Amino acid sequence: MAALRSAPAPLVRTKFRVGDQVRIIAGRDKGKEGRILSIDSSKGRVVVEGLNMVKKAVRPTQQNQKGGLSDVEAPLNLSNVMVVCKRCGISRIGFTVNGDQKTRVCRKCGEEL
Repeated sequence: MAALRSAPAPLVRTKFRVGDQVRIIAGRDKGKEGRILSIDSSKGRVVVEGLNMVKKAVRPTQQNQKGGLSDVEAPLNLSNVMVVCKRCGISRIGFTVNGDQKTRVCRKCGEEL
């Protein structure tokens, strides 16, 4: 009898990149801005610097003798963040092709991101 295997999760295609300035548009931290620290494309989630903080229990170690509770950033769903354009604020991301180079641009003002 063959064992049932679950298929690997499909990768979520995203237009965001690590280091992008984003604003949270839904949830507990709605309206706050921060930089993207990491993107998990298999789960469609993103970690934003200093936002969506949760308490995590930490065991005592050689470096951290005390242990206890610490604050860490929890991942957010990709659909709950929007990129912030320097000129016009939050916007969607579009693409333009110049020859063989593809660049990301702001959909509102056309400025390169």
